[in-house]
Amino acid sequence: MRRSVLLIALAAVACGGNPKPAPAPTPPAAAGAARSSARPALAVPHPAPCAASCTAADRLTLELDLLFGAPAVQQAIWSIRVQSLDTGELIYALNPDTLVMPASNMKIVTLATAAERLGWDYRFETRLETEAPVTNGVLQGDLVVVGGGDPSINGKGSDPDVVFTEWAEALRQAGIARIAGHIVGDDNAFDDERYGDGWSWDDFAYGYQAPVGALQIGEGLVDVVVGPGREIGAPAEAAPRADNSGLEVVSRATTGTAGTRADVDIFRFPGSRVLEVRGTVPLGGPEVVREAAVDNPTLFFVRTLRAALIARGIAVAGDAIDGDDLPAPTSAGRPTTAGRSDGPATAAPPASPAARRVLARHLSAPLSEVARRLMKVSQNLYAETFMRALSLTPGPASAAASQKVQAEILESWGIAPGHYALADGSGLSRHNLVTASTIVRILQVMARTPRHAEAFEATLPIAGADGTIASRLKATRAENNVKAKTGTLRRVRALSGYVTTIDGERVVFAILANHFTAPTRAIDTAVDAALERLANFSRK
Repeated sequence: MRRSVLLIALAAVACGGNPKPAPAPTPPAAAGAARSSARPALAVPHPAPCAASCTAADRLTLELDLLFGAPAVQQAIWSIRVQSLDTGELIYALNPDTLVMPASNMKIVTLATAAERLGWDYRFETRLETEAPVTNGVLQGDLVVVGGGDPSINGKGSDPDVVFTEWAEALRQAGIARIAGHIVGDDNAFDDERYGDGWSWDDFAYGYQAPVGALQIGEGLVDVVVGPGREIGAPAEAAPRADNSGLEVVSRATTGTAGTRADVDIFRFPGSRVLEVRGTVPLGGPEVVREAAVDNPTLFFVRTLRAALIARGIAVAGDAIDGDDLPAPTSAGRPTTAGRSDGPATAAPPASPAARRVLARHLSAPLSEVARRLMKVSQNLYAETFMRALSLTPGPASAAASQKVQAEILESWGIAPGHYALADGSGLSRHNLVTASTIVRILQVMARTPRHAEAFEATLPIAGADGTIASRLKATRAENNVKAKTGTLRRVRALSGYVTTIDGERVVFAILANHFTAPTRAIDTAVDAALERLANFSRK
């Protein structure tokens, strides 16, 4: 009556279903636990030619071939490599050198190269500066906030009061109770390309595609709250939860029949501040919240800072201004407004950075800590920031300059240019290409380099426990064992990382699927069954 989980998974993949996991004992606390406490090895029948002379590795290969060749998933273009970290032996491969889209597996490339170039102790710096004198408690000019790309200020899970409270106190210590000028954002550490190459234009409204910049706050996100009108057919009400977002929310949504399901979407053209809300919300139903990306991260930052200083007793006479919008001198020496301006026409040209003095500075947590959010929840803005930080000196940092740095690092690791194509840091772009062999090589370097091994592995989601694979591989030997980065785009699924076998052998794997029309659950079922098989693999 006993059935292996792999047999069930094989049947499920063959018919495209999504079976409930077979009952399993509580997994061991650590990978490589004694076999007496482990689940029995999977009993999967193999073809007759292998019946008498197969090694354990041969049987594994046949079983994985069955999984990835099942009718429901065989149309996918698979690029797979499974290799022993301990011996270097190739355990399994399927098109390992075929170029495929990695989706968020691109973050493995981004983090690894950032750690190699910047180091795990690297911290992003943000400063308050001014060239103006202080007279009788009044700063007689502008307060300039200079960004270094820190993506974590007021990020999810952080205390929004800490940084601004510290800055307000620093200003008071400098004798400043009032700012006569403006709050100006200096974002020149990064270039003005806010989006990755090849990002989908119809996704710019969504929070996962927030624009990158040297000044970032709240991860570039704002909640848009949508509520029903007073009667069926009436316009739905919509407004941003943060007044400093710079977005102009326009509701095109309507009020539907009571008891129906809400169907709300958001849309914004690239470069526009107008965010349209579309769809329906039921009469008398609860408010619906959608996470939207701001258009101008610098303006969002300085507006939020201005409001925070006022709330903490520091009066501000001027406006919040993106430094790129300040008047620039003309050939005749008179200022003219360059680009769009959100400040008054009387704003002065920006002061030279060399002429300014530092009033306060904030350092982010070390890269090792910030990277955990990047990888655990697959935070795209963090990835884009990490990539650009590779070329911060000399600045302004840019994606193109950073990709040259990445290429140099990858080549030093033995990865030739033809085995990848770099388009962004997050994996949102469909122009990215990698091979399973490339991902495995990077994972090998991270695991085998003492200064990287522990810090890098600590950033990865853990199967059945946290991050983007918290709900996968539960009640199997792979739970709390597999540590891996996911990747998801339309027609793309990826999972790459580490697993320890029942014998305690460390294994590195990269499994990427492209160009499939099967349900993603069928792809995930095949991948998870393969990882469970690897977790139960024994050479004995």
